[in-house]
Amino acid sequence: MFTNFIDASQESPPGASATDTTQMTPTITLENGAQLPAVGLGFWKVDRPVAADVALQAIQAGYRHLDCACDYGNEAEVGQGIQRAISEGVCKRDDLWVTSKLWNTYHAAEHVQAACEKSLSDLGLKQLDLYLIHFPIAQKFVPFEHRYPPGWFFDPSTEKPHMIEVKVSIQETWRAMEKLVDDGLVKQIGICNFGTSLLRDLLTYAKIRPAVLQVESHPFLVQAKLLRYCQQEDIAFTAFSPLGAASYYSLGMASHSESLLDNPIIQCISLEKGKSAAQILLRWGIQRGTSVIPKTSNTERMTENLHIFDFELSQADMDAISELDRGRRFNDPGVFCEAAFNTFCPIYE
Repeated sequence: MFTNFIDASQESPPGASATDTTQMTPTITLENGAQLPAVGLGFWKVDRPVAADVALQAIQAGYRHLDCACDYGNEAEVGQGIQRAISEGVCKRDDLWVTSKLWNTYHAAEHVQAACEKSLSDLGLKQLDLYLIHFPIAQKFVPFEHRYPPGWFFDPSTEKPHMIEVKVSIQETWRAMEKLVDDGLVKQIGICNFGTSLLRDLLTYAKIRPAVLQVESHPFLVQAKLLRYCQQEDIAFTAFSPLGAASYYSLGMASHSESLLDNPIIQCISLEKGKSAAQILLRWGIQRGTSVIPKTSNTERMTENLHIFDFELSQADMDAISELDRGRRFNDPGVFCEAAFNTFCPIYE
């Protein structure tokens, strides 16, 4: 598995299409040869009223990796944006890498295919490029017609709503995920929010090995051992929240004092390179060999976040950034589930 660094800073020649631009974007080669675009756009917390426009604008800007999920509640709108981009000739379906995720309430074998088909229908696609188990948490099934996306509560109308977990093994869920590949509904399968112990166990019975692990990773949460293990096992590593705390301010899960964008070391390297703090953080992720999926609805920032291939960080820069590691996880069910959903639900300990 190698990252193919290709200079994407060069201007496209006159008349070049968005697809021409994307051909200069680097990819990560998966174990089976598939090419995962190294920079994608995440759709978590992208509001539904703007999600279709954001998807179209991202594709127009050159993004070919779109990271979606049932739980984000905006797949239908993202699908509208994708269809507009295709119908307007901005890209072809085969140019795009579209990821979605299996929600916690659909882990039982009998619900996995229906959940996948619902995401496919909302996205307006016949096949997903990647389908991930969103969390290693199995919750009680909520029928689509009752509530979709179902969220974390089983019944939010009760006096004290809470999560209800059920006894469904990862092995049962993974077998159903493998069947999605066999049936042609998805090309690749993988996992999110797994540690090395769960990964090691999964690899003992997986007939189709996980192609990608997606986890939170940024300089405050470097996850060096997890990344090294994935590289050892030829599992691609995708970092969500690669810019750190910003997405969590509005949720009360991070404070502004934890901003990586304002960190003195990041700011110093930013000034030296003549790049934004966000570009430094994303470049650090790319040079580690990971793909990154920053989230933004701002078209200028979309473009900025793609332009990280015309410079390199020195080893001293890489080391200085990595040494910021403090094991700070912003997206931790062991914290937020109790605070927001009245249920203690640790998964990393």
